Amino acid sequence: MKPIRKGCALRRPCLGTLVVAASLTCAACADEQATTMADAQNAAQVRSGKLVYEQRCASCHGADLKGQPDWRSKLPSGRMPAPPHDDSGHTWHHADDILFGITKFGVAPHYAPPGYQSDMPAFGSTLTDQQIWDALAYIKSRWSPRARDAQAQIQKQRGK
Repeated sequence: MKPIRKGCALRRPCLGTLVVAASLTCAACADEQATTMADAQNAAQVRSGKLVYEQRCASCHGADLKGQPDWRSKLPSGRMPAPPHDDSGHTWHHADDILFGITKFGVAPHYAPPGYQSDMPAFGSTLTDQQIWDALAYIKSRWSPRARDAQAQIQKQRGK
């Protein structure tokens, strides 16, 4: 039977293992955070989001984010027109997780009253989560500093 060693020889591998494990954990957290936020200051995310927005959102919400005309009045179908995503709309009144959910799952219960019908499709099966976050980053990048600050306060109140 080998004697139990004491001292640094055994501690170094353990410490090394802990450092590697901690590094991997931090890297995983950084990756998770990178994919769970819309950062209007992240130029790469905004560029990617602009492409997603142009391809998937602009046809209803407008290339200039102005929404459909008379967006506060019901359409003949009884549904609401696509709202603007600029400062004149209400997008900035919502926290990122709500905007993400509406984009991914559509305007459905949890994000709208039961029975509410909308022309807003759920993009969860056609866009990745990252593409949704990127599109939201692009939208946020177009807001005025005042709207961004107000939305940041909403985020803070929600603990996000």
